[in-house]
Amino acid sequence: MHKYSKGWFVKQLRDHGILVHPQYKSHLGSYKESELRSLYYRYVAIETLDSEQK
Repeated sequence: MHKYSKGWFVKQLRDHGILVHPQYKSHLGSYKESELRSLYYRYVAIETLDSEQK
């Protein structure tokens, strides 16, 4: 799977426990890559940075 593709973002979000869109509670696959990217950087990338700084 190509890194930073739509499928990659869905997989990363699911691996971090985000199975549905946090705000709309609907399936991640129904969103555009840009929306998934913003969710990824809002939730997953912040978690990763926080754990690296500790």
